[in-house]
Amino acid sequence: MRKLKLIWDFHGPDALKIAEHHEIHLKEYIKLEGLNINLTGFEVLSNNHSIAFLVVDEDQMKPIRDALKPHRGQIYSIA
Repeated sequence: MRKLKLIWDFHGPDALKIAEHHEIHLKEYIKLEGLNINLTGFEVLSNNHSIAFLVVDEDQMKPIRDALKPHRGQIYSIA
């Protein structure tokens, strides 16, 4: 099954702190909904751009996307 990375972008001087905090909410959602998802995180892309993300199986994507409204998504691959 193909995996998709749902991404939330944050910009500005507090982007990293916001992305870190957003990941907490993603983990809360996973627990609340009883989902079998264990790959979340945050990344620094530049001084003023950080992301929070959640990796889901493709068949789980639509209801999670509709509930959480990520800014974008991409196919997830382990580099």
